[in-house]
Amino acid sequence: MLSRTADHLFWMSRYTERAENTARMLDVNYQMSLMPQSDKTVEAAWRALLDLSELTDDFLSHYETITPTHVMNYMVQNIENPSSIICCLQSARENARAVRGTMTTDLWESINTTWLEAQKKIKQGTLNVAPTDFFEWVKFRSHQSRGVHIGTMLRDEVYHFIGLGLYLERADNTARLLDVKFVAAKEFEGDLLTDVDEFYYWAAILRSVSAFENYRKVYRDAIKPERVAELMILSLNNPRSLVSSVSDVVSILSRIKNAQSGAIEFEAQGLLSELRDLSIDEIFERGIHEFLTDYLSRINRISGGISQHFLLPLDESDEK
Repeated sequence: MLSRTADHLFWMSRYTERAENTARMLDVNYQMSLMPQSDKTVEAAWRALLDLSELTDDFLSHYETITPTHVMNYMVQNIENPSSIICCLQSARENARAVRGTMTTDLWESINTTWLEAQKKIKQGTLNVAPTDFFEWVKFRSHQSRGVHIGTMLRDEVYHFIGLGLYLERADNTARLLDVKFVAAKEFEGDLLTDVDEFYYWAAILRSVSAFENYRKVYRDAIKPERVAELMILSLNNPRSLVSSVSDVVSILSRIKNAQSGAIEFEAQGLLSELRDLSIDEIFERGIHEFLTDYLSRINRISGGISQHFLLPLDESDEK
C-alpha cells in the first residue's frame, strides 16, 4: 500500500476516535461541574482538561477566563482549534474523501453524513441547549462508523490501518482522561463531599468510557478509585483499557510489519509486557500521574515510529 493512502486511512480513523474521546472528556467534566464544589475546584478541573490536551495557552489567547461554557465552545466548535470536535470531524471526512475508493460506500457515507449533520447541530445551537445530548450524538456517530468498518470492510491492509489509528488514539486519550480525573480528584479533597457525591464522581467517569456495567460485573461492590484505575489500565478484557488498546496495536503491527518496522514493533511489545506484569498497587506506589505521563510518552514514540515506517513524515503531510 502507498504511504499516502495508509496515511489518510490512519488519520481518518484517529480523528474520528479523537472526536469521540473529546466528547467523552467534555461530558464527564460537564457532569462533574454540576456537583456541589467550590469555584476554584471547578476551574481546576477544566484547566486540567486543557493542560492534558496541551491547549491551555491557545485557549487563553481566545478567552479571558476558564469556565465550562468557554471550554466546551473551544473544544467543540472553535474552528481555530484543530483539536475541536468540529475540526476533527472535518479532518476525518477530508482524509476519507482522499481515499474514498479504498473503502466501502457504507463507510464513506457514514463519515460524510457525520460531518454534514455536525454542521447542522452546531448551527442549531445544540451544544448550548443540551450539551450531554450533543456529546452522546458524537459518540453514537463514532460507534456507527466503527461498526460499519468492522462489518463491511475486507480484512486487508486498509482495514488494519484504520484499526491502527483507532487503537493508538484510544490508547492516548484514555490515559489523558484518567490523568485529568485523578488530578481533579485531588482538587475535591478540599471540598466536603458525601459518599453519594464520591460515588457519583467515579460512576460518571466509568460511564464516560462505557465501563460502568463492566465495573459492576468485575467487582460487584462499591466504586473505589483504585479499582477504577485497575479496570481502565490493566484489565485486558475491558476494551477501552490501556492494556487492551496496546494489545490491539501490537496485534495489528504483527500483520502489517515490514523490513524496517521491527524496532517499533519491539517497543510496542515491550510496553504491552510491562502492563501485563504490573499490579495496581505498584502503579499507585509510583504515582498514577507519573505512570500515565511515562505511558503517554511511550505511546507517542510508538506513534512516531509508525509514521516513520508506514506513513508520511508528520512535518510533510498537510492532512494532519
